Amino acid sequence: MNAILHKDFLFCVSGDEARSTLLDVRAGLEKGAIAPYLGPGLVALAASEASVPASPEAVAAALNTKAPAPSRIRTNMWGVAQYIEQRRHRNTLKAWMAEIFAAEPRPLALHRWLATLSLPLIVDSWYDGAMRAALKESGRQDFISVQGITRAGEVRDIWSRVYRADDTPAGDASVPQADTVLYEPHGSARPAGNFLVADSDYVEVLTEIDIQTPIPDSVKERRGNLGFVFLGCRFHDQMLRTYARQIIKRSKGPYYAVMDGVALSKNERRFLAENGITLIDMPLSDAAAVLAGEDDAPGLAPGVPVKTS
Repeated sequence: MNAILHKDFLFCVSGDEARSTLLDVRAGLEKGAIAPYLGPGLVALAASEASVPASPEAVAAALNTKAPAPSRIRTNMWGVAQYIEQRRHRNTLKAWMAEIFAAEPRPLALHRWLATLSLPLIVDSWYDGAMRAALKESGRQDFISVQGITRAGEVRDIWSRVYRADDTPAGDASVPQADTVLYEPHGSARPAGNFLVADSDYVEVLTEIDIQTPIPDSVKERRGNLGFVFLGCRFHDQMLRTYARQIIKRSKGPYYAVMDGVALSKNERRFLAENGITLIDMPLSDAAAVLAGEDDAPGLAPGVPVKTS
């Protein structure tokens, strides 16, 4: 069914309408008109027991086993990482993050399907590198990874690094020639262990992000003709909302997010409504199956236009 949730006018689809909307999203992905924005929630779908953390809170818990943080910040990944950086040095934090995300990425059928498409842009907001692994497994050489990096220790005006499909560093000049840009705004465990994770990593980024300085030119150029679908994402933290808002800024739309409507926080509901993002209220596992063509439910209705605000 369709629903407008509360007075903030969040447009929501569920049930059969959610499946029909996902078929529209799938068609948009196949045409290269919608970009996937992937989050940590996808990790939990890879196995009954995730091999790497599937949320910022899980990363905080893993870091706490190595250096217990004060109780007031213990569940906050960014705060715990900052605590470790201040007391154990940045290199220790980087080494521990690499250890936490050392397991080989486990691409889902969804990742592998996305890797077959001619998508101008893919955003992967988690550290595990599953989307990059799927692109490499597909044998593609026509993609470029652009990863956000910490400015700690940097003397240049640099916000990201570029990597070819073979993991070698590349210059910015190689990005326009790539068929697909994989943008990893918070970094990734692979190939070089770039992690934006501590509060200090985001001080300059959040100061500049409103004027788009940290967003790579390739993302700004490609998003102009794109909509976005958020998969495995949560927006319960201001930093996550800020990044998502600035990455989709000046893009064409429409926008969708697969999330559990009951679990939405007040801030998440407001974020979706303010940005005209249609909530597709269904389990992420079901949505991933529909998009990857693994859903065998009979009688799916053809897609219909969906209001996005």
